[in-house]
Amino acid sequence: MVRIGRMASPKFSLDRRELMAGLGAVALSPALPLTTAAQGRSAVPLLASAGTLALKADGPPTPIWQLTGSDLRRKRGENLDVAFRNDLPAPATVCWRGLDGAPMAEPLLARAPLAVGGTQAVQVPLRHAGTFFCDPGLLGDGQAQPARGLPLIVSETAGVAVDRDEMMLIEEWRLRPDGTAIAAGIDPTGSVPLYTLNGKTSFELSAAGNTRLRLRFINASQRTVLAIKLENYDVRVMAIDGEPAEPFSARNGALVLPPGGRADAFVDTGTTASILLHDGRQAHPIGKLAISGYVERRAPLLPAPALPSNGLPAELDLKSAQRFELALGGPLADWTRPNNFAASAPPAFRARTGRAVVLALTNRGPIANVFHLHGHHFRLLDRLDDGWKPFWLDTLALEPGQTQRIAFLAEYPGRYLIEQVATDWAAPRLVRWYSVD
Repeated sequence: MVRIGRMASPKFSLDRRELMAGLGAVALSPALPLTTAAQGRSAVPLLASAGTLALKADGPPTPIWQLTGSDLRRKRGENLDVAFRNDLPAPATVCWRGLDGAPMAEPLLARAPLAVGGTQAVQVPLRHAGTFFCDPGLLGDGQAQPARGLPLIVSETAGVAVDRDEMMLIEEWRLRPDGTAIAAGIDPTGSVPLYTLNGKTSFELSAAGNTRLRLRFINASQRTVLAIKLENYDVRVMAIDGEPAEPFSARNGALVLPPGGRADAFVDTGTTASILLHDGRQAHPIGKLAISGYVERRAPLLPAPALPSNGLPAELDLKSAQRFELALGGPLADWTRPNNFAASAPPAFRARTGRAVVLALTNRGPIANVFHLHGHHFRLLDRLDDGWKPFWLDTLALEPGQTQRIAFLAEYPGRYLIEQVATDWAAPRLVRWYSVD
């Protein structure tokens, strides 16, 4: 990896409202049975421990906490067996972001936080192919160090016609003048934001020209809506939050992702290009796509077909759906911090297995708020509640005062978390839970 020179004036201008609007606009353009675990495969070790990351070129590595383990790549239909160990000086837990129907792995509900020095065996069913994220941030507010997560890649059972499949993990750090980093949930006054791509402050992805890349973007920031752009490239969005979408071109080549959001994109390589990140205030050059050489093909690259379906329903019966309302933002008595969560608290709602559920989400807070639903993906409904956008999500950002309606099929019995957090570094993460009976 080599560092890129500082760019004087990146051609990537967005304000906060445009960034938020992009969450909707980017997607408005336009099943196999579960098998047993792979034979002979032992449990994957997953370790929560202290580490360091080189965030300042002129200083020592920054102390952080992290999840480490072997490469988490599996195929759809397998079970992922994990041996989780906590070597941190505080309790730890993992959110399996994007995995539907895994109530046995739900943090706080099925899995109590793992004590210092403890070990835990977890089996996670990989029902869907896609890009997922092992996120240790649920208990991260106010901790001694910020924590890094791990991507989880579940490949399709049939091959996907790309030349390369690359992870693009975006992370946000808040650095003090002495080079130490603060965890989310702490007042960031006096700190400055810094962004990394695959752990590098300046990342280079090398590729030959005339090749097709599958780029799996994950916004691992704990609080910030981010946009990422490959300058002068057509970025074809193929999946959002792990679920296939009807392919479309990202507007202005920029992908807009809420905290925890993911997007798979296809890029056909041509010329070297800068990779820019925008946080709603300014653009940050964080890498480049470096083109060297050229691949001769017998036939030109044609537009890619949609990725294979994961089997989510083509239709939702909204007329007979169960309907509930949830308020986000502001002082809300029913929501609690994860460290204070009690599984004995009443659920936000109870859904019936096999029924459609419609949630009316209203952000009563003064700034944008991010909602994340565990256990099921949802559709974003049209304003008149007579249809839905042509994609699936598990995470949604709402502007202050905004109401959005979402719908999902309550397919998997069990108890699942709901999360919300304001887009402010110091804001607390809050949780509730729901059941499917």
